[in-house]
Amino acid sequence: MKYTSCPTDVVNAPVEVVWTLLTHPEGWGNFYNVRITAADPAGPAVQGQTVFAEAGPEFLHLKLQFQFVSIDALNYKLVFDARFPFGVTVREDLSCVDLGQQRCRVNYSCGFGFPAGWRGAATYFLLRRRLDAGPADSLARLRREAERLYAESSSVPSARE
Repeated sequence: MKYTSCPTDVVNAPVEVVWTLLTHPEGWGNFYNVRITAADPAGPAVQGQTVFAEAGPEFLHLKLQFQFVSIDALNYKLVFDARFPFGVTVREDLSCVDLGQQRCRVNYSCGFGFPAGWRGAATYFLLRRRLDAGPADSLARLRREAERLYAESSSVPSARE
């Protein structure tokens, strides 16, 4: 069973700010609802890098894993595969489009996969309301953090002033 969610949003910050947030997974916990535990290899996103994280209440330690499949820095596009608890997988295809005047559009395409049989059907049934809300919430968190960082950097006087 599969399901696709494709939220999009305009961010009032330069595309480079958003791109930096997306490609530095060690900072995802500052705005996404995850706790990053490790990245292999450590550092900015590279093709093949695996990011390990946890979600949910601290006592649950629900394990998440993200692996970067493709990174196109020139066109601000990246693809990664995610593994969530209960056999749920997600292919996330993200792109950022420069809109000029310190704005950009971020497009998410989240292709959810579920285990075969009754287990997958039950998981889909339990999560169905979050399949659109989850990606939209992640995008809203990304937008807020990018706009916050841009506002902070814009309010810092330059060395020329």
